[in-house]
Amino acid sequence: MTTIHDLDVCCRIVRPSGALPERATDGASGYDLRMAGWRWPWQTTEISTGNLTLDAGERALIVTGFAMALSPGWEAQIRGRSGLALRNGLLVAFGTIDSDYRGEVGVIVANVGDRITLKPGDRVAQMVFARVPSVRLMLAHDLGTTARGDGGFGSTGQS
Repeated sequence: MTTIHDLDVCCRIVRPSGALPERATDGASGYDLRMAGWRWPWQTTEISTGNLTLDAGERALIVTGFAMALSPGWEAQIRGRSGLALRNGLLVAFGTIDSDYRGEVGVIVANVGDRITLKPGDRVAQMVFARVPSVRLMLAHDLGTTARGDGGFGSTGQS
């Protein structure tokens, strides 16, 4: 049986410890990203390829060791892994990889739990592909009315 794909993405391994993202199951929407290295937020270029230990409140940039070329009209969204968040308190900053970016894919992580140690090859995040519509924003003097109006955060009540 021939599999038809919605999107072909050319990828390149950019460091020896890099790996291509993989889906854990056939039904998974996210492709798991593995740690190939990391750096502290205040460093600009020095990548460590050893273990990363994050104390509560610390954050780091994890590099994946691969780069990709998305087609125009597509993006990749970087998301957390629910198990790491629940069990260990490791949060992933939601990120967007644009179709014109060709650098190494990175993942920003923050630890809101107890001390955690991540090793090269650990699955640290997931990547989901999405279409990006072509949108035209138009200036208008009147936006019409709705029952909610301009009510913001928490305006729809609690339940």
